[in-house]
Amino acid sequence: MLDSIKKFFSSSMSPVEEYDDGESKTDIRLAACALLLELAHADEEFTEDERKHLESAIRRQYGLDPAQATKLIKLADEARAEAVDLWQFTNLIAQNYTVGQKMVLAEIMWGLVYSDGELADKEQYLMRKISHLLGLEPGYLAVARKRAEDVGAGAVTDDGD
Repeated sequence: MLDSIKKFFSSSMSPVEEYDDGESKTDIRLAACALLLELAHADEEFTEDERKHLESAIRRQYGLDPAQATKLIKLADEARAEAVDLWQFTNLIAQNYTVGQKMVLAEIMWGLVYSDGELADKEQYLMRKISHLLGLEPGYLAVARKRAEDVGAGAVTDDGD
């Protein structure tokens, strides 16, 4: 399974940039997307608003077109379904992302859990767990949450609601 995922990235999203330790950035894209999908499914319901937020975030962060974003989400969902736990995803990100990149990911995660208008207990728990596995301190998580809440409030105001 992972070989087919790596083959997809090397053929359809080249050139593949590598980090100093040989890990490809595309592997990290898959890991980040898998974590986002795990959060989206945490409350047992993957809403249309969550799907739109996820797709938009993936496209914006990684410069993907709609077809590439759809493929990434599909492959990440397959990887997530086969994973025993979140460690394989969080470890890859923790080792290769800077604190700033982790903060951006945390903001995207908070935006995703708030995109359906509710914060379920399971989502909040999973956010803390993922942040801990990524090595983000609680203060960083609170800042990322506040930024996501502020962006969400601005979106509601802009719509006239």
